[in-house]
Amino acid sequence: MSADTPSLPSRSAPAGTHPGTGRTVMLVVVLVAELMNALDGSVVYTALPAIQHDTGASGAAVQWIHAAYALTFALGLITGGRLGDLYGRKRLFLLGTGVFTAASLLCGLAGTPALLIAARVVQGGAAAVMVPQVLATLHVTFDEGSRAKAFSLYGTIMSLGSVAGPVLGGVLTSADLFGLGWRPIFLINVPIGVATVLLGLRYLPESRDLAARRLDLAGMTLASLGLLLIAYPLTVGGAHHWPAWSLFMMAGGSLTLAVFVLQQRARTTQCREPLVVLALFKSRAFTAGLSAQLVFGLLSGVFFLAWTLFMQDGLGLSPRQAATGFVTASVGEMAGAWLAMSLAVRHGRRAPRPTLCWPRPPWVDTRG
Repeated sequence: MSADTPSLPSRSAPAGTHPGTGRTVMLVVVLVAELMNALDGSVVYTALPAIQHDTGASGAAVQWIHAAYALTFALGLITGGRLGDLYGRKRLFLLGTGVFTAASLLCGLAGTPALLIAARVVQGGAAAVMVPQVLATLHVTFDEGSRAKAFSLYGTIMSLGSVAGPVLGGVLTSADLFGLGWRPIFLINVPIGVATVLLGLRYLPESRDLAARRLDLAGMTLASLGLLLIAYPLTVGGAHHWPAWSLFMMAGGSLTLAVFVLQQRARTTQCREPLVVLALFKSRAFTAGLSAQLVFGLLSGVFFLAWTLFMQDGLGLSPRQAATGFVTASVGEMAGAWLAMSLAVRHGRRAPRPTLCWPRPPWVDTRG
């Protein structure tokens, strides 16, 4: 995923600009796609007890209903961005959004935990293809003067989706629309996804990286395998009282990621394009932001899953009542974000900046 920068216009081949209304529609289309992704990462929290009751899912299966999406999304994100560089971002965006929409329909129709988890795997993989094209399209479509505003809107939508997801899940599950129970939390994506594809066909510019070479298949395999070997035992190991195989898998995953880093370093030395630009990690701001996001993701994932099960299974609250609990947490989260921004303005680098929690991918120009 090499960078498209204003100083290197030959590296990007956008299909054309979309001034005025057309560019506004384009912006709405890609932000709606990101909103669907952000919502589906968290919408299941308040619906999990209802899903468990309706499908007879075990405790481990309940974890996988959420983890299947997050894991496949994380595994495919780097590759998804690279595919857009090679084969066209509009094409990959439409493909990812179409598959995401179809997988959402399959989630809504699933009658067993296994089918629901499989559909969530497909959904997460499709999101990994869709989301990098959103960022890259914003970067190559907007000039430096308007790019910052576009990325600010992107960050707002991403945060809003993560916060609103559990609330929407609780409201839709409690409403029991047409007697469907929890299923509308996925089915709502279908008309939105279809509209996004149709509008994207007309308004999205096509762009690609003209200097991009073929995929680093070895790097893709090593990165995916390493993350999987670590994430799988972390998800199911507790239910099996942490057997020896789970510890060996995590050790193997760490070793695989170490080999991946060496392989990426070798490609960089040989002037062959790596999947990950390792030089980014020399930046204190990038490394600090990535570390902060890792800690935040780990803690928030554990907290929200445990909290929603406690509120509904432990306290006996309805999904709608549990959603109210998420609203109060969201108010605190937004207040903390505003406080952090105020501190950043007043104290600069001495205060943690909220943008550090969302480090820019390698293809995003950090100067714009």
